Amino acid sequence: SHPTPDRPWHIYFATHYSLQTESKMVCIRQATVDDLLAMQSANLWCLPENYQMKYYFYHVLSWPQLLYVAEDFNKEIVGYVLAKMEEDAEIPHGHITSLAVLRTHRKLGIASKLMTSAQKAMTEVFDAEYVSLHVRKSNRAALHLYQITLGYDVNDIEAKYYADNEDAYDMRKILQPEKHAKRKEKSEKGEKGGATQQKEGWVAPGRRMEGDDKKAESASGAHGHSHGG
Repeated sequence: SHPTPDRPWHIYFATHYSLQTESKMVCIRQATVDDLLAMQSANLWCLPENYQMKYYFYHVLSWPQLLYVAEDFNKEIVGYVLAKMEEDAEIPHGHITSLAVLRTHRKLGIASKLMTSAQKAMTEVFDAEYVSLHVRKSNRAALHLYQITLGYDVNDIEAKYYADNEDAYDMRKILQPEKHAKRKEKSEKGEKGGATQQKEGWVAPGRRMEGDDKKAESASGAHGHSHGG
């Protein structure tokens, strides 16, 4: 529609702006199995790193609390975050597998809200101490989001991480600072204690000094051997 004598410019612009604003309104909610096709579609539109459907199922069946979507007023999926917990990790921590927002809905804070939702669930449901992710070194927009907006730090650089051989930043964000600090302090104390014991030649009760086993074997004529597991 256009301005008419009965619908002057100021009313037209006000109505037009209202419709534009409404079209950008989204709600962030937990994803379901029914959302997976739309999530995969958004991934194909936005990112060069794509996944088979079974990988999405693996996430939603294993960690349903960590998948979130952004849904617009037409019930269309315009963004998602695919996240998981790292299995068998010594320190419980989460990982962001994939994050995408359609170009039509960018710069509205949707990516931040998706990330924050997943991070909160990692802590509340799985007691995650930190969260990690990988991002291309050339992806300046994503780096700004992770570092400046969300507070991630570069932990390492993984050479030729992507299929086209581009390097990736391995980034991390501490989700439970107090817990992390206590664990780190305990670990450092343990290392210092071990170093002191080694320096003073301390031997734990019931533990023989290095060389005692060899002397015993020599005296008895025994030979140690191992079996492949």
